[in-house]
Amino acid sequence: MDERAFYSESQTTKPATLNCPHCHTAETYDLRWMVRNKKDRIPQGADERDRAKFQKAQSYMVLLDDKVACKNLRCRKRFDISGVKTMAFL
Repeated sequence: MDERAFYSESQTTKPATLNCPHCHTAETYDLRWMVRNKKDRIPQGADERDRAKFQKAQSYMVLLDDKVACKNLRCRKRFDISGVKTMAFL
């Protein structure tokens, strides 16, 4: 059974304060996250191995964005997101 059958997925945005490495200004950016919440019950047609996987499964979030554009009008350069974890357990 596919692991995605254990979760319900949704997208959300969360603010994070990042510093532009080019102009060194700090701004708050809205980062997109994929939220995967564990379902209440195991899907039908699961065997013993799937039941063990489902029991160990946890809800978590995965960061979707990898770059953002600087909000400073004079800079506007794109930079990599650093200092933010790419995965977080709920």
